[in-house]
This record gives sequence, structure tokens and C-alpha cells, in this order.
Amino acid sequence: GGPGIMPELGSWSAQSQIRFSLCFLLCCRFFVNRVNSYVLTNCTIENTRNITINMKVLCSQRNLESIPNDIPSKVRFLDISYNYISKIKIFDLKFLTTLKVLNMCSNIISHIDDGAFSDLVALQVLNLDKNKLTCLSGHMFQGLGNLLVLTLSENYITTITRSSVQSLYSLKEAVLKINRLRDIEHVTPIFHLPNLQTLDISDNLFDSFQSSKISKSTSVRRLDVSYNTLKIFSITDNVFPDLQTLHLSYCGPHENGSMDWDVPDSHFLRNVSDLHLSHIHMSAEMMSMLLRSLNSSLVNLTLNNQVEYKLKTLVDEACHIPTLRTVHLKENNISKDMLQSCTQVTEMDLSGSDTIELSELFFRSMKYLRILSLQSNKLLFIPNVLKNLATLEVLDLSGNMISRLDCLDLDNLTRLTELYLEINDISIIEECFFQDMGALKILDLHDNKILTLNGAFKKGLVNLESLNLKHNYLRSIEGEFENLPSLKHLDLSFNDIYLMERAFKGLATLTTLDLSSCRLHYLGKSLTALNALKTLNVSHNSMVFENYRENNIQINPPFSNLSSLEHLVMDYQSTSYLPSDYLQGLKSLLTLSAQNFHFNYLDPETFAHTPNLISLDISKNDLSKNDLEHSLKLFKLIPNLEKLYMSECGLPSLDFIFLVERNIFKKDNEVSLSSLPALTFLDVQGNPFSCDCSNAFFIQWVKSNSQTQVVEAYQYLCKYPKDLKGSKLLDLDTRPCFVDSGFFYYISTASLVILTLLGAFIYHLLRWQVVYAYYLFQAYLYDAKRKKHCVPYQFDAFISYNAHDEPWVKGELLPELEEGQGWKLCLHHRDFQPGKSIIDNITDAIYGSRKTISVISHRYLESEWCSREIQMPSFRLFDEQKDVLILVFLEEIPDQQLSPYHRMRRLVKKSTYLSWPKAGDHTGVFWHKLRMALETKDCPAEENPILTGVEMP
Repeated sequence: GGPGIMPELGSWSAQSQIRFSLCFLLCCRFFVNRVNSYVLTNCTIENTRNITINMKVLCSQRNLESIPNDIPSKVRFLDISYNYISKIKIFDLKFLTTLKVLNMCSNIISHIDDGAFSDLVALQVLNLDKNKLTCLSGHMFQGLGNLLVLTLSENYITTITRSSVQSLYSLKEAVLKINRLRDIEHVTPIFHLPNLQTLDISDNLFDSFQSSKISKSTSVRRLDVSYNTLKIFSITDNVFPDLQTLHLSYCGPHENGSMDWDVPDSHFLRNVSDLHLSHIHMSAEMMSMLLRSLNSSLVNLTLNNQVEYKLKTLVDEACHIPTLRTVHLKENNISKDMLQSCTQVTEMDLSGSDTIELSELFFRSMKYLRILSLQSNKLLFIPNVLKNLATLEVLDLSGNMISRLDCLDLDNLTRLTELYLEINDISIIEECFFQDMGALKILDLHDNKILTLNGAFKKGLVNLESLNLKHNYLRSIEGEFENLPSLKHLDLSFNDIYLMERAFKGLATLTTLDLSSCRLHYLGKSLTALNALKTLNVSHNSMVFENYRENNIQINPPFSNLSSLEHLVMDYQSTSYLPSDYLQGLKSLLTLSAQNFHFNYLDPETFAHTPNLISLDISKNDLSKNDLEHSLKLFKLIPNLEKLYMSECGLPSLDFIFLVERNIFKKDNEVSLSSLPALTFLDVQGNPFSCDCSNAFFIQWVKSNSQTQVVEAYQYLCKYPKDLKGSKLLDLDTRPCFVDSGFFYYISTASLVILTLLGAFIYHLLRWQVVYAYYLFQAYLYDAKRKKHCVPYQFDAFISYNAHDEPWVKGELLPELEEGQGWKLCLHHRDFQPGKSIIDNITDAIYGSRKTISVISHRYLESEWCSREIQMPSFRLFDEQKDVLILVFLEEIPDQQLSPYHRMRRLVKKSTYLSWPKAGDHTGVFWHKLRMALETKDCPAEENPILTGVEMP
């Protein structure tokens, strides 16, 4: 360029600039919408603590017809399920580059634009179940190179093209069940994905499965083709070398037919260890052939709901497989000698059988059985045959009709670690029933008819960690758990309990206790021994809080010893009063839920004992009577609060949150929330909002704050005044609320009066001083005008030229003007100060010279630095009205070629310019007129008459 220091930059065509600008503006439209807003129009951000790291946005069941455009760009999990979205457009999911899980199931999506997912470079799970897709084509999934799981069940898919899935090179699991695929060839593009491990094509329209149509080896480990009317299952090539799990349940022709099994070489399925054949339409001979082909690898076999006449043959065939360890025989009729050959089995599921003959010989051969399920078998008592299973570790007897637990029922099961007896008719537990179960860790007795525990837990259960007694008829508990030193989780919900002082004695390790729906009126001292308790649920009771008296003696509040408690649930009580010290002792409490507590007043000191509270739910309580002063003090005591739930609390206004009196707005948004500085989540849905200035500050804060998410804020409706009922709260124009017209008029009139008095005072006392100041100002203006005509210059002219024109400048211009005419010129290679920036040197040179001579050529117009050099003198010409610029054209440049250079064209139209004569022409006239141009004055009014505004020859 001009100084010859920086490389030249080529010009950019105007058409290219316009195209770029349009694309940029279109992208900006979406980028601006993808802000990290905390108030979304149709969605909510799940209240996770690490919201910036694991942000979840929920938009399900919102009647949406398109994807919202205000989804934060940092979202990790997005749920848009159960809406009415019919199409995914190319810009719908732009800029969501951190999204990992996208759930769009249960919409009506029938079309996806090519490249619609191209920005989802981090996506790992995509759920498109229950939509109306018919074909996977084009480049539908372009950009999803990191996708691991794709589910497309319950669509209408008939075809899958190779181009549509070629970008899914990381895919591990594909679910295409319940579609309209008819031929295995249609699924070949999925089979050939390099990292695919699980493929579910169950419940389609396949009538055959033939490996010859897959053509080459796959990496599939789990294949589900169940619920297809297959006539033949044929594996004649080694296309599944890694297959481990095969689902063929409910396969075969539905009417008078049998599925054929064609696997001539057992080596083709050498790694299959998990086989599902429930209710398969296949002859016993074919099934035997099938099982023999897996003789060296089968570990888990499912034969649920089989035809009775061939079941024994199949079980006998299967149990002779030496590797078999797990057998599922649910919903079958099991005879007494059916399992005699299952000597190596370690897990057996016999649940759901209408008739089962549990004789003494039934399990005799099973010397290694560890897990047994006899769920839902209509058993009236615990079978004696179970005593022989000394190796048993997990026993499920749930869903039967067992009425009592006797001492000798399970006396030999000393290795038992898990026992499930829920949903029976148990009313009696003998004291010695658990005495030999020292290894038991999990015991489930929920949904029975137990009236009393009868000391059943006082012997043997030293390692019990989890006990579920939910939904029984327990009345009184005192010292029943004192010999359970390892118990961590206890569920007593849905009983009718009266808690004695020693109810939980001995439970020093208990961390979770559920006493919900127990008709409790009083806790008393029952919780005193629970020093390790972390979570307590006493919801749905009828607690009485008026006083803490026991035999007319004042006692401590019920939670006073629970210093480790972190989570307390007290929802749905029937009291209207909560004592101020009721939460005393809960110094570690983090979350408190008191929904529908029925209190209508909260003492200002209620949370004085819970300074670390981070989540508070007081929804569905009438707090309309709490005055402002008490509300402010209430929240000041819990400065760490992050989540506040106050839905349906009868609050017409939320002024108290902002520490300002009603209708007076004194502080800005950030300071106004000083009572809750850590708040990130606020739920105030369902309140009877008043659409007036009492909520103006709240509305302004909701729209502008970047810390707190106000759930469903755009859906809040006005209740008052009557003419605005049903309108949106956030649509209220709050501008008039922040203008006090009376104060405005007062300031205006006061200012006018003061100015009038001040003017009269100055005129009366300082009249001559004002006159003197006026003449001083006139002198200043005159002096400034005079200085404009007396500016000393260092050079007569600065020469602006392109490096390619330097020979002409040094060979022609410099000798003539400096040596011939005596002008003092400024050239960048000679007169620029070393070490100073180029821009500063150019500026000093132009303002230190009377004139600027611009040597114009094609190279000059394309140079960025020459453009900078001509901008400054043109500024002096147009804006300072100083005629300092002389244009010298070395080449003939047509007018249309000047159009991209708007400033140059403007100069040519406004100013006179000189043209260097063509080769052979005389140059004397050129040098004479250039000299006259250098002699002209700066002011256009004094311009030399030779400059006529036309080209000089």
C-alpha cells in the first residue's frame, strides 16, 4: 500500500458484501434468541443446582406447534415431547452445540429438513418415538457424528436410505420397533453402521429374516426381532460374529404355522448367551434344533408363556446345556418333575403360574440356586420345599396370599440377603421367624395386614439395612427396632401409628425415615435417638403444634436433636399455626417442604434455626395476611436460599420480595433482591395477581434478571382489576408506574421560579460583570478565527502514492517540484518518523502539510493503506472546508470503475484533478498547472481560477 509496509488487500465486490450481510443478519436473528435467559416463554429450566453445567429445559405438554426460539444455547437436556410439532426446520435447533439429550417423542413430526441437526455436534441421545415419519432419507441426521442412541419406535417408517444414516458412525443403539418395515434389506444401512451394538426392529412387518440380505459382517451384539410374523429365521453367513442377545419372542406365523430355523453352522451364533423365546410359534423339533445350535454359549434363557405340551421337552433340552445359568419360566404351568435336569441353574423365575406343584422333589437337583422368584403364584403359605435351598440369596414371594410367617418356614436360609414379601395377606409374624437371617440386608413387607410386630425384629437381623413396612395396620411402635444396628432406610408410611418415646431407640445409623400418612398428631420425643437422620417425611398427617407438653411438662421441639437432618417434608397438615421455634435444632437443614400446611401466618423467626436452607416450598398456603415487614424479616434469615416455591399462596403482589413498600420503587433490580441474594429458582404460579403498579417492579425484574428463573412467568394471568382479568401479567405496560407526575410538575415549576429569581438577582447586582464577560467571549471568537489563517506548516505537500508508482514519483515528480520549483515535499520512505505507528505518521504528515497530492492509479485504488491516506484530506475538504487535496491521475480510469470506491468518485465529482500526459505529449503545461494548484489558498472561496472542475489536459 501507500507506505509499502503492509501487504495489499484485494477489494471485495459489493454483491459479495450484500450476500454476506444478509446471511449474517439471518444468523444473528437466531443467535440473539439463543441467549441464556432464565425466563422462557413456553418452557422451564429444571431447578438443578449446577444449572450452567447440566441445564435441563422442559417444554413437554405445551401445545407447541414449532420449536421455541428462546431455548438457551447452553442447554444439555431438552424435552419437547407431547406437543404438536409437525416439522423440524433447518434453523430450529441452531447454536445448541452443547445439547446431549433431545426428546421429541409424541409429536406429529412428518418431515425433517436436511441438516436440521447439523449444529448438534455434542448430541448423544435422540428420541423421535411416536411421530409420523415415513422415510429416513436425504441427509436427515447430518452432523450427528457423536450420537449414541437413536429411537424411532411407533412411526410409519417403510424405507431407510444409506445417505440418511451415513453420518451416524458413532451410533451404538437404534430402536425401530413398531414401524412398517417389510424387508431386512430396508434395514441394511443401519446394520452396516460401524459401532452399532443394539438393534431393535421388533413388531414390524417382516415375514422372514435372512442373513444373505445383510451381505457383510456387522458389530451388533443385541438383536430384537420379536413380534414379527417370521416364517423363517435364516443365518447362512457369519454376519453376526459378536451377537450375544437374541430376541425371538412372539415370532412366527399367527395362524396354523410354524417358524423355520435355518442355521446350518452353530459357529455363526457362537457368542449368543442370552436367548428370548417367549410364546414363539415354532414346533418343538425346531426349538430343540435351535437350542442345540447354542449348546456351547447359552447362559440366560427366557421361555415365558409357552404351550404346555412342549414345555417339558424344551426345559429338559435347555437344562442339558452346560453353560445355562438363568431360566425364566413366567406364566407357565410347571409340573413337579419338570426341572430335574436343571442342576447348574443359579437363577430361576417361576412367577405368574396358575398351577405349580412345589413338592419335596421340586428343587432337589438345584444345588447352586441363588435367586428364586415365586411372585404371583397364589401361594397360601411359604412352601416347605424352600428349606432345601441353603444356597439361596434372593427370594421373591410377593403378590401371593400368604397370611402368616412361622418360625420354621425359612429356617435353613442363612445366606439370604434379600427377601420380598410385599402384597400378601400377612397379619402374623412369629418372633423367631428372622432369627437365622443374619445376612439379610433388604426386607420388604409393604401392603400386608400387619397389626403388631410382636418383637419379630429383635432377633437375628443385625445386618438389615432397608425395611419397608408401608401400607400395613401398625398401631403402636416402642422399641421394636432397637436390635437393628445397621438399619439405614425405614418406611412406615400409610399406617396408623402412635409414636412412643422409645419408638426408634437403637437406630443410630438410620438416614431415611418415612412417616407420611400415618395419622400422626404428635411427635413428642420419638425422634430423639435419630442422630444420623438425613431425610424425614412426615407429610399427610394431622400434626398439632400449639404446644410441646407431655404430662403438663414443657419439652423441647421435636427436631431439636436432629442436627444432621438435611431434608424435611411436612406437606399437607391440618393446622393453622406453626410455632416460631418448631424447627429448632435443624442447623444442617437444606430443603424444607410445607405445601398445603394450612397455616395463614409465618412468624418472622420461623427460619431462625435453619440458616443453611437452600430450598423452601410453602405452596398452597394462604399467606395473604402476612404483612410486608414480617415477610422481609422472614427471608432475611435464610440468605442462602436458592429455590423458593410459593404457588397458590393468595398473593396479589410480590413487593415484599424486593424490599420496597407498595407502589414505591426506590432501588434498581440488582439491589432490590438483597433479601434473597442466592435465589436461582422462583415458582409463584397460581396466585391471584393484580395487574397494576403493585407488581411493576416484579414484572421489570422478571424480564431483566439473569440469575433467577421465574417458572412459567409468561403464563401468569391477571385476577384484578376486573377489566384486565385473564390477560397476561407480563404484558402489562409498567412505564407509567415509574413516572410520578406530581413530582415532575413540582420540579419543573420550582426550577422556573429559581431561574427567574436568579436572573433578576444577576441583572440587579452583576450587570456590568455580565457585559464584561460578553466582550471577553467576543474577543475569544475573534482570536480563534484569526488563528485559523495563521497555521504554520512543516511541508508544502504530502505525496500519497502506491509502491508500484514509486519510480514515477522519484523520477518525475520529485525532481520537478523540489529541485525545479523549490517546494518542500513529504514522502513516507524519507520523512516518516521511525518507531511511530503508521497511522500516526500518516496523520502528522497530512496535517503538517498545506496540500496532499494523491497519485491515482489502478494499484492505488486497490490498496488499503492508500485508502486510509485519502480519507484524511477528503475529511479536511468536506468537513473542515479546506481545499488541501490535489488528485493526479497517472492512468485513464473509466467512471464505472470508480463506483466501488464511493469516496474517490465523490472527490472526482466535486474537485478538479490533473492527468499525466500520454507518452510523447508535452509535460510543461502539467507542471505549470500543478504549481498553480499548490499555490491556491485553503479556503474554497479563494480558489485559484485555473481549477475549473474539469479534467486538465
